[in-house]
Order: sequence, then structure tokens, then C-alpha cells
Amino acid sequence: MVRTIVILQSNYIPWKGYFDLMNAADEFVLFDEVQFTRRDWRNRNKVIVGGAAKWLTIPVETKGRYDVRIDEVRISDPGWAAKHFQTLRHAYGKAPYWRDYGPMLEALYTQAASMDRLATVNRLFLAALAGWLGITTPLGESSDVPRTTAEPGARLIEICLARGASDYLSGPAARSYIDPDAFARAGLGLHYADYTGYPEYDQGEAEFTHGVSALDLLMRLGPLARDHLKSANGPIGLAERSG
Repeated sequence: MVRTIVILQSNYIPWKGYFDLMNAADEFVLFDEVQFTRRDWRNRNKVIVGGAAKWLTIPVETKGRYDVRIDEVRISDPGWAAKHFQTLRHAYGKAPYWRDYGPMLEALYTQAASMDRLATVNRLFLAALAGWLGITTPLGESSDVPRTTAEPGARLIEICLARGASDYLSGPAARSYIDPDAFARAGLGLHYADYTGYPEYDQGEAEFTHGVSALDLLMRLGPLARDHLKSANGPIGLAERSG
């Protein structure tokens, strides 16, 4: 029986490719036990404001803490949530589906304002956006699996086996450190997502931008947003090696 797992760091309001991985999996494990990376997607993402991509960044406390784990990162300014919601209201207040999602989004930011850890905020928004996209994949935590290795690829295998996976689906960037032979020896199928071929839609700007938050997709397409996930219409993963 095929049981596919995805293991990935939590991101803030991520793009459609992130949710495509989630939708294609039988279980999605948040990998927040690893080092926080600055100027990355963990605490920021892009939305379209006035026809151009704009960063929304959650301010975090990392000065002098170069080895801090994602699940240890604390938010430095509780006022960030209200600012982000106002930016999103300005960006999408006239979008076709703002009336559908705007009130729910405001409630999420009100709830997030009282949270002090980045990983907790990320999970809150991941669960909500997944639900709006019709994704029912359960979310797990890698920290629930006891660690016996410091090697990244071996840790992924350890989590896969502990969670009863038969196949591992990864984003394409992980090719740089994943050893396909190690996955084969563990009896795990290895697959990489293919992010090419996503359809475009009206973003209200001259040049289309794929790499923005999935909120953009939801605000403009509503229930049709799910159709823009490749996993909703067929496989997203390309087999590297079968276990």
C-alpha cells in the first residue's frame, strides 16, 4: 500500500507549490526542528499590492542566535498581525472573493497577534489556507519522532519509517543533499515535485508572478483556486527511484 509523506519546514502563507505538496501527501510533517534561515520563506512571503509583488515579513528575534531552530524563533513585534491584515485588505479588498475570505482572514490575524512563536503562527495559517483549498492532509510534527542522527538525509528517512511511509515526496531543491541510494536501501520510493506548467490567472498586473502567497490565488479565484493545484488534476511528483 502506497503511503506518501512530505517533510518540510513551515512557511508563512506560502505559495501554491507548497500546498500542492501537501495535497499530494497522505501526511505532511512540519520539519521545524532545523535551523532558522534568514531572508527565507519561514517568516515572509509575497502578495500582489497595486500590481506589484510586495514582501510581508513577520519580525522575529534572531540577533546573535545563528543556530536557533525554527520552532524556537520568537516574534519580536506583536503589532505585525494588524499591519499585515491592513496590507492584505488594501491589496485584495476589491478582489472577487475578499468578501468570502476577508472576515475569516481577519479572525486568523486577530488570533495570531497573541502568539509569540513563529512556528505556531505558520501552522495556524497553513491549516486555514489548506482548508480553504480543500486539502484534508493531516499535519504532523517531526519533533514527535525521536532523533538518532544529525545527518539531514538520514533524518528524513528516520521520520518516513517512523510514520509508516512507503514513498517520500520532496521539493526539487532537496536534490542537493538527498542520497537516492540511501532511500532505496531503506525501501522508500523517492519523488520530486515538478513545479512547471502551472496555469496563469488574472493578477491585475502586466507580468504574471507565480511565486506569491496562495492567498492571491484564493482571493482572485475562490473555489476555483484548487483547480490550479497540479495534484488536484494528476501526479505532481516525478519518480527519482522506487524503493
